[in-house]
Amino acid sequence: MSFVSHMQTALDQARAAAERGEVPVGAVVVSPDGKIVAAAGNRTRELADPTAHAEILAIREACRLTRSERLPGHLLYVTLEPCAMCASAISQARIARLYWGADDPKSGGVAHGARVLDHPQSHHKPEVYPGIAAAQAEALLRDFFANRR
Repeated sequence: MSFVSHMQTALDQARAAAERGEVPVGAVVVSPDGKIVAAAGNRTRELADPTAHAEILAIREACRLTRSERLPGHLLYVTLEPCAMCASAISQARIARLYWGADDPKSGGVAHGARVLDHPQSHHKPEVYPGIAAAQAEALLRDFFANRR
């Protein structure tokens, strides 16, 4: 099977989040056979829930639909490097591969900051592929915050 990126779907979710006034981050969970299982954008403001990050929402929905607390073999595409909370959830869900767009030097928890997946207490570390459609993801974030300043 050849590689098919689902980052455009994650970017669509990020754009929808921005339209709702949320920080434009989108995430997509893909099954081992390449089908989209769940997709979400940030909803922290809408739901008044600090855990309602795109990754958490997509993982929750994928787990609900698969009727499992773990997602072995599944892929996660996210437009921004996951924070420490989301990185931990990714590890707990046993996501096989993590793809992200923009790096997050300020709040990232994978390549920056806490580096949760490298911590000895992390039970699982997915394969990690940063920089997928990074320019598009960065532009979405830059434009979103520029319009609010």
